[in-house]
Amino acid sequence: MGLFSRRDKAPKAAAGDDQQQPTLSSSQSKTSLTSASSSIVTPINTSSRMMNRTSAGTTSTGGPGTPLTPFSPGLNPTIPKIDMPRPPDPQLDPVGYLRSLGAVRDRSKIIAQKAFKNDLKHFDVDIRKFPDVVSFVANIIKRDYEAPFTSIPGHGRYQHFGVGGRDRIAHLLATWPAEEVDNTEKCKRMIDLFLVSVLLDAGAGTAWSYKSVENGRVYRRSEGIAVASLDMFKTGLFSGNKANKYQVDKEGLKQLTVEKLAQGLQSKPGNEMAGLEGRSQLLIRLGEALENKEFFGEDGRPGNMLDYLLSHPSTQATSGIIVPLPVLWTVLMDGLAPIWPPSRTAINGVSLGDAWPCSSMPQPAQSPTSPTFSPFPNTTGQSNGIAPWESILPFHKLTQWLTYSLLQPMQSIMKIQFAGQELLTGLPEYRNGGLFVDLGVLTLKPDDAERGLKNYAAYCERTGTKAVEVAPMFEPGDDVIVEWRGVTVGFLDMLAMEVNTALKNELNGNELTLAQVLEAGSWKGGREIAEVSRPNTKEAPILIDSDGTVF
Repeated sequence: MGLFSRRDKAPKAAAGDDQQQPTLSSSQSKTSLTSASSSIVTPINTSSRMMNRTSAGTTSTGGPGTPLTPFSPGLNPTIPKIDMPRPPDPQLDPVGYLRSLGAVRDRSKIIAQKAFKNDLKHFDVDIRKFPDVVSFVANIIKRDYEAPFTSIPGHGRYQHFGVGGRDRIAHLLATWPAEEVDNTEKCKRMIDLFLVSVLLDAGAGTAWSYKSVENGRVYRRSEGIAVASLDMFKTGLFSGNKANKYQVDKEGLKQLTVEKLAQGLQSKPGNEMAGLEGRSQLLIRLGEALENKEFFGEDGRPGNMLDYLLSHPSTQATSGIIVPLPVLWTVLMDGLAPIWPPSRTAINGVSLGDAWPCSSMPQPAQSPTSPTFSPFPNTTGQSNGIAPWESILPFHKLTQWLTYSLLQPMQSIMKIQFAGQELLTGLPEYRNGGLFVDLGVLTLKPDDAERGLKNYAAYCERTGTKAVEVAPMFEPGDDVIVEWRGVTVGFLDMLAMEVNTALKNELNGNELTLAQVLEAGSWKGGREIAEVSRPNTKEAPILIDSDGTVF
């Protein structure tokens, strides 16, 4: 363990990705990540390089001129235990099972168990380096937050809106007087905004940035997309209601075009947003999905799911409002099912969303030759007793990211408690996954690394991209990426437990949730170690040729 000094207050205002990073100093004898006047000496060997930087992941929830936001983090409420609905039986309803939240953790455990045995198809695993990841993440949490860390918010979209230390959501809410806009409508507007913003946030690429119309500052990556989506929301781009521009509805989205979205995102030659076409089609299809009146009401607003949740038979309102999380999950999985590209994995013509065949999963006697296989074969009489559905690994990353994010306004504005939040998993995306690669737990096998580098060279030639820091690249459905994402989910569960153990004294009886570890540690840690390892591009160690709908 290295020496460590904590910030004065926590969390401190974020500088954002627009800040210029100082150069590395070769005169330093120890690796350190510094923020303002404090530093952390990392417990890993990163070639004795020092990088001065400001944390890109933290936000300020207060300060002069900033109204107190209803999203300010606090103690996690104690939620009464209620019975959760069981996932469908995969033998009877494989589609329902693979689309359920419980299947994500269940299926990823199979990959994680193989990883512990160093028995993955595409990665060599050095589990001896896992404690380095734990120390790295624990020290980032201690650097950025005061013990016992109750100020850490759950992972969610809200924090990205606060880049640069300005609580834009609180300011927006303050512009709607309570006598004109009640809490229910405020919450619906936040659901509208957060849903569109999350669906746009599937990795921006290295070339894109956004200049804020508010202050002229330049933001990149997730924070840039958040600010851009907020600006578009405030102009009424997503609203078809002339009486209320501050909403998202089916009519507004149906009028959306690639050109309008490109203009809103400031995407143009030299500043291209990766996967712009895919993002645009996602939102246009969202307009069609919002025709579902049961979930989204007559006017087809995402925020109308609030009415559905509050009136659901399983919602309890005896001592506060308690909604079982699977009810929200059903709204998002079933209600948004039409938005996903038709080329995704399907069974009997039913799309599974973000779920993919994986060679490290159990394989039936005759594996499907295509990600889309239909009709679904009868499992009876399989020569090895393994059904085709067992080869599929579900993630539903964007839906989970959306769930984490939508919890924030409903919990904070409407005081709704959601039972069963522990069912949510770590997010299998390139920051969390890159953390384990950059710190040496996972190493891409030579043949796959060579193939990935060839893919990257072809990508650069195809797109005219200049290869600054070369890294292997794969498409989202490539077996390498699917296995990487599966092991990431499993490792994040283990990381959360080990980080709680490492911080036991500071926690003083408290326990960090997985959502808090994602927010304050693994996602931020993945970004920071990427900046150390690849200071020019700050990209992940493995690149995804994204279509704008997965990452």
